[in-house]
Amino acid sequence: MYAWIWRKLPFGLAGKLTGSVLLLAAMVALLWFVVFPWAEPLLPFDDVQVTQESGVPGDPGDGGAVPGGDAPAGDEHDLPYDTERNNTAPPSPDR
Repeated sequence: MYAWIWRKLPFGLAGKLTGSVLLLAAMVALLWFVVFPWAEPLLPFDDVQVTQESGVPGDPGDGGAVPGGDAPAGDEHDLPYDTERNNTAPPSPDR
């Protein structure tokens, strides 16, 4: 099919390259402005079902309950490591 299109495009190599770019641009525009807007309501991108309780322990949907204990002490966003300095050893010269 592509070979047939290439053979049917006029005006030598320059015309074939220009025609190919124009055909490509027309196909992209057709997809972007016609096909994708038509197909978007048919696709399930916005079909999200969120429930109050997901059944997953520790999920924020059930109040953040952690199985087998209370909520962690301190701020809920405490990190278990220091973010102010690098805790790794400097690289050795042979690496």
